[in-house]
Amino acid sequence: MTEGTTSAAAEGADTLSRLEQEGEIAADYLEGLLDIADLDGDIDMDVEADRASVSIISDAGRDLQKLVGRDGEVLEALQELTRLAVHRETGDRSRLMLDIAGYRAQKRSELSELGAKAAAEAKSSGEAVKMEPMTPFERKVVHDAVKAAGLRSESEGEEPQRFVVVLPA
Repeated sequence: MTEGTTSAAAEGADTLSRLEQEGEIAADYLEGLLDIADLDGDIDMDVEADRASVSIISDAGRDLQKLVGRDGEVLEALQELTRLAVHRETGDRSRLMLDIAGYRAQKRSELSELGAKAAAEAKSSGEAVKMEPMTPFERKVVHDAVKAAGLRSESEGEEPQRFVVVLPA
């Protein structure tokens, strides 16, 4: 190996270690939260796309729905609180992704399909397709789906009314 390759490998290992540490801190924080709320759940940690990913899963998924809330509002708030807990421990801003009871995984699947349909519509009509306002997570999933379909997309507007525009080829 060359010196550059060794350095890149070491940097990759450092990043992985840092993300695993974020996951551990988040898991501890969330376990405490589950105890306080008297909810049962298992915590699964992973590293996906250069970010720590933590999921709370349970056989009694209905109980965890309280932590998802209407349209994922409680989940979004818990994710921000968990990111703050990680930041407090590490001093670094976290991009950690939290999923509860498979809500985000299901939402990701639905949004990917929605993005693919919007891309197909833009291709066939030759006109830009404006979508409904979305959260940053939702927009990212749609942008990825549009890119996979071979088109470009942009976000327009101001939060919380920011939306995706799918551009024709």
